[in-house]
Amino acid sequence: MNHGPKRFLKVNIEISNICNLQCSFCPEVEREKRLMSEELFTRVIRQVAPLTEEVTFHLMGDPLVHPRLDRLLEICAEDHVRVFLVTNGVLLREKQAELLLHPAIRQVNFSLHSFFDNFGDTRDPGPYLERIFSFTEAAFERRPDLYINYRLWNLEDTRGTGAKNREMLARVHARFGGESPIPSAARDVRRGKSLRLKNRLYLHFDTEFVWPSLALPELGTRGTCKGLTTHFGVLACGTVVPCCLDKEAKIPLGNIGTEEITEILSSPRAQELVTGFRRGELVEELCRKCQYIERFGR
Repeated sequence: MNHGPKRFLKVNIEISNICNLQCSFCPEVEREKRLMSEELFTRVIRQVAPLTEEVTFHLMGDPLVHPRLDRLLEICAEDHVRVFLVTNGVLLREKQAELLLHPAIRQVNFSLHSFFDNFGDTRDPGPYLERIFSFTEAAFERRPDLYINYRLWNLEDTRGTGAKNREMLARVHARFGGESPIPSAARDVRRGKSLRLKNRLYLHFDTEFVWPSLALPELGTRGTCKGLTTHFGVLACGTVVPCCLDKEAKIPLGNIGTEEITEILSSPRAQELVTGFRRGELVEELCRKCQYIERFGR
């Protein structure tokens, strides 16, 4: 078995493009709603396992929606692939909590900021947080190696959901302690987005961004990106895309259901994209309209 470094840090696998929520910061999926089949998922894992350090169960959608999540985790375990999973946590119940303790999972991120964005400021987040807190404490005992991130974005916003998220942060600190990052979290968000609370529990901070779309104005032709260098994505239908922001497959590189991933990654379109990034050129129209590229500098 080859224990050397892999070509990619992660591969984003969209096991479902269906979400139980619709957040303002996450655009609705225009594609046909679907779950990735076990057959296709198995093919994906078999092909990407030699290439990546880990897989993520998200691109669009929430992984807890998938009814065969247990089987998908077993497939990853069989191929010694570690899993990084992001969920809003609303569907977290006893069965789902047990699944998230599966040894194949390396990290779980809970997007706590999704709660008030969907349920307004009149609904008590207490029961929701209690389920996540209880899972976290169970992980401390049964999976001390498991990384857990609580994502709370836009804390610098003193009104609306930003203010309510600060209240949620206070409940997190009341349960797990740790020094409060406010107000430094907003100021230092580009330098350090995570702060450790306890054991392997972290608070994760960021700010919203505009998802790239062909309908947006062009921002320029110069820039770079880590797509196809540190990561790429596989949509629920099997279409391979260069990064996790190409949610509508505007840069389809091939379909892993019918093609080999090595052939897809070495295709002329994929190679031209990577070569362009190295030269600081944005060869694809979608990339020229992606604000996220600004985070990598110009």
